[in-house]
Amino acid sequence: METILIITAAALWGCGTGVLIPRPAYRFSVPPGEPWRPACPAGHPLTGLGGGWLGRARCAAGDTYGPSTLSAASSAAVVCALLAAAIGSRPELVVWLLLAPAAVLLAIVDFAAHRLPDVLTLPLAAAVLLLLAVAAALPGSGGSWTSALLGTLFLGACSFVLFLISRGFGFGDAKLALVLGTVLGWYGWAIVLVGTFAGYLFGALYGIGLMLAGRAEGTSRIPFGPFLLAGTLAGVLLGSHTY
Repeated sequence: METILIITAAALWGCGTGVLIPRPAYRFSVPPGEPWRPACPAGHPLTGLGGGWLGRARCAAGDTYGPSTLSAASSAAVVCALLAAAIGSRPELVVWLLLAPAAVLLAIVDFAAHRLPDVLTLPLAAAVLLLLAVAAALPGSGGSWTSALLGTLFLGACSFVLFLISRGFGFGDAKLALVLGTVLGWYGWAIVLVGTFAGYLFGALYGIGLMLAGRAEGTSRIPFGPFLLAGTLAGVLLGSHTY
């Protein structure tokens, strides 16, 4: 019964926060170098809580904008429910649940604009490290903060080198790797390798699928962030059972 309650609460959290994703996703989904969108497609200024970042993606005229609210909320709810089912009542679950809506937001923005905003990735890297330090100090935690820190440094450094030598790997992906290294590193080096490999595999399969469908060429760039995030989720689900 306790497990069911945790999963249900996590799913509700994901759904509730997912409803708020479309508005910031719409604002962030602009080409690199352009300012964040200040108004809805009809030209109405985005105002309200958080300087216009929080709230439903619905303009003054009643029209919706941005990605589908149903898709965003459903995705966040599913991710949170999976995390809760795998991790249970361990302290790190709170950290993952706080991170999950931001991960869904990043995935949506990267798919829409091939961009991973620094204003999200860099603060997340620091916040996750801090929150995991708190989780590690609580009884019943299922990971290591030291290995999480080392995972951050290792995956961040490797991704930066990859950015320098590869045309298909963006600087935003390298910054996102700081967050993902922390998350995967919490469960140890084996999970860092598995989660990272899974992300690259998912991205490669997506690229191959696009080429087979005639929608991309060998030199085409794909949004890599969503697949790195999916690989990290796979790593966390595996790591929660093996640590």
